[in-house]
Amino acid sequence: MRAIRRFTVRTALPEPLAGLQELILNLRWSWHSGSRRLLAAIDLASWERSGHDPVAMLGDIPPERLEQLAADEDYLRRLAVASDDLREYLTGPRWYQAQDGSWPKAIAYFSPEYGITETLPQYSGGLGILAGDHLKAASDLGVPLIGVGLLYRHGYFTQSLSAEGWQAERYPAADPNGLPLTLLRDGDGTPVRVTVTLADDRGLVAQVWLAQVGRVPLLLLDSYVEDNEPELREVTDRLYGGGGEHRLRQELLLGIGGLRAVRAFCDVTGHPEPEVFHTNEGHAGFLGLERIHEYAAHGLSFDEAVEATRAGTVFTTHTPVAAGIDRFERNLVERHFYGAAAAATLPRDRVLALGAESYPDGDPGVFNMAVMGMRLAQRVNGVSRLHGEVSRRMFAGLWPGFDYDEIPIGSVTNGVHAPSWMSGGAIALGETGEAGSPTPAPAEDWPGWERIAAADAERIWQTRGDLRARLVAETRRRLRASWRQRGSSAAEMTWIDDVLDPDVLTVGFARRVPSYKRLTLMLRDPERLKELLLDTGRPVQIVIAGKAHPADDGGKRLIQHMVGFTDDPTVRHRIVFLPDYDMALGRALVQGCDVWLNNPLRPLEACGTSGMKAALNGGLNLSVRDGWWDECSDGANGWDIPSADGLADEGRRDDLEAAALYDLLTKSVAPLFYDRDADGLPRRWLEMVRHTLRTLGPRLQASRMVREYVTELYVPAARSVQGLTGHTPKGDTFAGARDLAAWRQRVVKAWPGVRIEHVEAEALEPRLGSRLSVRATVALGELTPGDVAVELVCGRAGDNDEITEPSYTTLRADPGNAGNHGGTVRYAGEAELGRSGPFGYTVRVLPSHPLLSTRAELGLVTMPEVPVGMTNGDLR
Repeated sequence: MRAIRRFTVRTALPEPLAGLQELILNLRWSWHSGSRRLLAAIDLASWERSGHDPVAMLGDIPPERLEQLAADEDYLRRLAVASDDLREYLTGPRWYQAQDGSWPKAIAYFSPEYGITETLPQYSGGLGILAGDHLKAASDLGVPLIGVGLLYRHGYFTQSLSAEGWQAERYPAADPNGLPLTLLRDGDGTPVRVTVTLADDRGLVAQVWLAQVGRVPLLLLDSYVEDNEPELREVTDRLYGGGGEHRLRQELLLGIGGLRAVRAFCDVTGHPEPEVFHTNEGHAGFLGLERIHEYAAHGLSFDEAVEATRAGTVFTTHTPVAAGIDRFERNLVERHFYGAAAAATLPRDRVLALGAESYPDGDPGVFNMAVMGMRLAQRVNGVSRLHGEVSRRMFAGLWPGFDYDEIPIGSVTNGVHAPSWMSGGAIALGETGEAGSPTPAPAEDWPGWERIAAADAERIWQTRGDLRARLVAETRRRLRASWRQRGSSAAEMTWIDDVLDPDVLTVGFARRVPSYKRLTLMLRDPERLKELLLDTGRPVQIVIAGKAHPADDGGKRLIQHMVGFTDDPTVRHRIVFLPDYDMALGRALVQGCDVWLNNPLRPLEACGTSGMKAALNGGLNLSVRDGWWDECSDGANGWDIPSADGLADEGRRDDLEAAALYDLLTKSVAPLFYDRDADGLPRRWLEMVRHTLRTLGPRLQASRMVREYVTELYVPAARSVQGLTGHTPKGDTFAGARDLAAWRQRVVKAWPGVRIEHVEAEALEPRLGSRLSVRATVALGELTPGDVAVELVCGRAGDNDEITEPSYTTLRADPGNAGNHGGTVRYAGEAELGRSGPFGYTVRVLPSHPLLSTRAELGLVTMPEVPVGMTNGDLR
């Protein structure tokens, strides 16, 4: 007989163990080793059986064991120490509290997924893991984030393989009461609910679950409430599931409902209201529309509200692949801002214009969430230096007339939360070894990085060997479970006892499986790969994991191709595909592998943080120079796979890069690993490990990443908000926003009348170090010199006269001439000829206002229409 519904009954703890409840409901235990040891001590077998899920474990513990612990003075003492430590962590001042008191009191961080711990399966891949690490590092630093997301009742799918190696998906239901969550309630205990109006005047209601991530509250919206009709209850059914209408409803709930949940949370708890809003990819972009709606309630027009919204918004793009951007049919979005569902403060045509691809090669029939995100954010960034460059080219159509380097998209390279991903053994290498001297959580300023570099070679090699052996054991366990699921009997699986060897060079590869990540590049020449795997003197073994999106049959075929190779009895002891890639498996892989392999099509990897996690555990990277590796590879921390990214023939490109991969493994990687001294140690390999930990350890930290977000984006955004919405001496709260909106409208309307009528330049002697004097006559039409900046742009001239590595000099208006001759103004200035060789210059006019964040913000620029004359020689 089957139950029609299931739910979780939480364990009632004896009063002396009450402190465990607070410990379990704060997800800090997922990265705090002391808390995890305390939880494991309740019952080690149950801890392992639960997959390190404390809520599930307590449901498996008999009351007698809890009563025994309640009388165990040693355990109660340890619990008291852990409770005091957590309390100090939550309330004591940290890095952020030691900074300028004018910094924002709160920042709201919106993301569609969060990878905090495998016991809260609300993530699919890198975006969610990054969001989880962002929240954890913010907590460690004391940054006052409020996280916002959705609670997916079925999470992302669990993956298994058929007998033929085809990916199968399952979506197990999760009961929030069985997760480390609490329901957000108001003062009288009533659950807090928010409502979003959809098309056809349908109300989508959501309750709010709270996950406490250290000091950071994470609000997760859940549509499974009786107030919703059955179809709408399923809005938060699964991550990245359903078609266009379903995904659009999810994103409306995340953005609009998410902001309403933040307001409710702050009202109930007294938490400071956010001053800055960080949108992690475009999925939460409708947040901006809700903020415009809020500002309009204070009397601002749509344009004024846009200015105020943009000032306080940070938008992070995570994909250099157009297919990774949410694009909805325009008429689908239009339905949700039309008729009864429309708000008077959000005119339909203005809303649709925000997501319009109104640039060359754009599709007028779609609404682009990333484009809306960028139009509603004054600060935009990619997630590595190279990704910033790619993003500037990808979205250049939003800023026509500007060179790629001037497109206002910067970069903050991702980092990883070391306490979540480093093994205890790797951390121990940096400990002092002094009794009573606690080791702080590894961060960029952790002194342990230098201690690791000075550690004995024998100790480093032993640590790496222990981690490799643990991975071998975990691989065998998971492989046995997979083959059992595929239909094999115990008698048919005896070979698994000999899969992998703890003493063999181990390569890891784990990724989502879109085509550009090239899961099967290593299979390009199967016979050569077999030679590597079966080499009698220097064998290589490979552990592989990855999930394809349920709708991606191409990705599933790649997995099936890989599984077909790994099933071959001649090599299956040396190469393994493990299904159901999750945080637990990822942790085992990055800790146990000697080499982390990454071979995407360059430059389609935005960042790729798995290799970072491997590096923090003493792994070396073997990678195409893409994402983070492009800026961090130094020749001594791993190997670069040469990229043939100039080739149009993808097959030829794959052949070349695969051959380079085989050569590196055969001639560089394996020889270095197996080259041992008289003590049996690979000294040169260990020097690379030391160098990796010493140099990359500090650089790859999520704490470094979050500090950069704070100082380079959050704090400037808060100051911009204050400039637009703060009180003026006359008491007008929104004078800045009104002024900027009016100025923008006036400038945009008048800009067609701006033109450069004449430019002349003179250099008495065009030699290195001499001065170039430039005079320009500019017709400003209805604008004034205070509305614009006139710049001299000069630098090395290329073959087509393009200026490379330009420098910019602001020209000065002739004060006696400004405003005369019907708006025609003369400008003058000079620049140094700072380099020899071909030289070029031009003059341009840009809008200028003290509240703009960059010269390209309005996307307006005027250049000379025709070549201009020179005196004293042609300086091009």
